[in-house]
Amino acid sequence: MAERPSSRRAARPAATAPAAPHAARPLALVYLAGWLIPGGGHLWLGRTVKGLVFLVMLPAMFVIGLALDGRLFPFTPGDPLVALASLANFGSGLPYFIAQAMGFGAGRALAPTYEFGNAFLITAGLLNALIIIDAHDIALGRK
Repeated sequence: MAERPSSRRAARPAATAPAAPHAARPLALVYLAGWLIPGGGHLWLGRTVKGLVFLVMLPAMFVIGLALDGRLFPFTPGDPLVALASLANFGSGLPYFIAQAMGFGAGRALAPTYEFGNAFLITAGLLNALIIIDAHDIALGRK
């Protein structure tokens, strides 16, 4: 009995080769662009949509944190939790420096939204660190 050709057989897609690394872009500049301008590393590497989403969302989180009376913590090595919060704030890049220069981020501990503001500010900086790691993977051709 001869087999009939099946019309339901679909051609399997060929396995995609890993993307070539972005050799023309030095990693240090990708890191610096990604840190200073949230999403800048993705924009530098040509991932425009992701870069623009990060460029809008992370500074928005940072501004919401300031609006909720959050505090930009000073770096004090004697108090480890405050030092860690300071490093997380610093991770936001340019929005951090702009807020510092304009005198924002003093925080108001008696405000009912103070802790929420701190959470937004710290999370914005930590998310920016994760976004830089993502840009690193893209630059090396892993994504």
